[in-house]
Amino acid sequence: MVGLYLRGKIDQNKESVTLATPTKTVNNRSAKMIDPEQTLSLLETAAADGKLSDTAVDNIRDWLTNPHLAEYAPLVAEHIENQMWQELDDAFWTIIPFGTGGRRGKLYPIGTNAINDRTIGESAQGLADYVREHTDEETPGCAIAYDTRHRSRDFAELCSEIMMAAGFKVYFLDGYRSTPEISFAVREKNCACGIMITASHNPPSDNAVKVYWSTGGQLLPPHDRGVIERVGQVTEIKRGNFQEGLDSGRIVYCQEEVDAAFIRAVVEQSIPGPRDLKVIYTPLHGVGTSAVCPALEAAGFTDVEVFGLHAQPDPDFTNVPGHVANPENPAVFEAIIQRAKEVGADVVMATDPDADRLGCAAPRSFKPGAEWGTITGNQIGSLLSDFLLDSLKEAGTLTPEHYIVKTLVTTELMRRIADQYNVRCVGDLLVGFKWIGGVMDDLGPERFVFGAEESYGFLAGTHARDKDGAVAAMLLAELAARLKSQGRTLHQRLDELFCKYGYHAETQISVRMPGADGMDRMKALMAGLRENPPAMIGGMKVAQSRDYLSNKVVHAGGDSEPLEGPTGDIVILDLELEGNYVAVRPSGTEPKVKFYMFAYQSPTRITNLETTRTEIAERMALMEEDLAALAE
Repeated sequence: MVGLYLRGKIDQNKESVTLATPTKTVNNRSAKMIDPEQTLSLLETAAADGKLSDTAVDNIRDWLTNPHLAEYAPLVAEHIENQMWQELDDAFWTIIPFGTGGRRGKLYPIGTNAINDRTIGESAQGLADYVREHTDEETPGCAIAYDTRHRSRDFAELCSEIMMAAGFKVYFLDGYRSTPEISFAVREKNCACGIMITASHNPPSDNAVKVYWSTGGQLLPPHDRGVIERVGQVTEIKRGNFQEGLDSGRIVYCQEEVDAAFIRAVVEQSIPGPRDLKVIYTPLHGVGTSAVCPALEAAGFTDVEVFGLHAQPDPDFTNVPGHVANPENPAVFEAIIQRAKEVGADVVMATDPDADRLGCAAPRSFKPGAEWGTITGNQIGSLLSDFLLDSLKEAGTLTPEHYIVKTLVTTELMRRIADQYNVRCVGDLLVGFKWIGGVMDDLGPERFVFGAEESYGFLAGTHARDKDGAVAAMLLAELAARLKSQGRTLHQRLDELFCKYGYHAETQISVRMPGADGMDRMKALMAGLRENPPAMIGGMKVAQSRDYLSNKVVHAGGDSEPLEGPTGDIVILDLELEGNYVAVRPSGTEPKVKFYMFAYQSPTRITNLETTRTEIAERMALMEEDLAALAE
């Protein structure tokens, strides 16, 4: 049976409704005929009974009455008739934001607060409209790729049809590909923009669209706001036919050519040295075998085992603990470490489903039966910073003009390492790898050495402007192999860095604030930190707060001064002990607030590293306890 839609907005007095003949169903689902006046009456009754938020009612009414949303009205009406109020409120209580990188959220066939054909289509149409206004090219290019998630291929084809209809030539990577490869493809094919369908390491219920500018980086000012505005203005979505696009050459498959060029660009960053290393690698049911495995092989690593339980593409991440494929989670590595012990592997590496983040685990020594442990994103970034700078120094090519880049919430160990090598560390960036890519273009990529963020994102080389799990895996394998040839492990090298530069420990907690009141709670928390920061955290006095939204430093006594740096919604509370501080910010992709904790002990005060490690762990436990209470 076909459904219906209601033509004409309903005023607040709920007067007459003009009916229209139904024309189609949505997502191959049928909805039985429903009286339109009854549908609106049920909606208003639910609103009066408090079963729906006011914003949800407004958005639902719009999807029922607006002609350009007609194809979705039958399913909305079906939900109303079946009194699926919670599902409707979740799907419609807000408009899923198109952030500076794109849109991310739960999959649901209808709704303004969900990922579906409409919200993905609006994203592609808004991008197309904005780019057309800012390019002189008659036929600009757009590179498009997708990962292993539910409906990723469908959304990639939808975006291709929209971009084609807008006059773009689409370079389509057919098959599962990594996010860094789309960043590379935009640059390789001289495209005006790019689209990646992926929700990174989010739960299986989610999907997303990421968009890229001609630089190969995610959108930076002023283009980020410009695209967001155009997405919000979209009513009509124009699309062609994917097969017709292929037949006419307006959509072209280019995966073989781009794959080969991408791997060549990654391996250009390879550092000569030993290759005697047994690696177990897991793509966590994602796309990583298309990027990491070819890069390791091309760099000379022949003893690489793909962990069998995670090898197959699987949008449900079936064999991953909790079904959340995030290399930041140590539980991801437990079964793989057991396999590593069985086969005598030297290192375990994991990428997230779109292969732009890298995590690892390694033995703490090469003694028989040695304990294994994971290595955090901050620690991987520090190890690779030192490795790359040392390699340039050994080659005699390191200059004071070289630089590394990190964000505000990434370890200061990287800065201390850069100081030792007499190179610059740009470290006052907001969270998001797009800012690192922007620095590369501002300062010149020729002297860029390495970029890192604490959330396991790393880049070396100039082939991309986004984090790249493939190049990070290759370099980490090269470092591990060099250390193995000297009888040392990654953990032992990290301890050496701690003894030289001071002990650094970092951790974070996230407090979820979902639902209609979640945004208000997040705003209230951030406002409270700015207006009345805590006097003590973890038994240490708060010496000052750095507010990057108002760009000022407020000292404990109340005096303030200007704060140099970026402008963004982040507050850093500096504690009385040098190098100990807390950063707080609302997530840009999920309904939660993140608390980042940093602890430090100078090298002159370290007499025993294990004792220091224990003392710092106790200190951070107290900090975490206070911050959890603050979040309540």
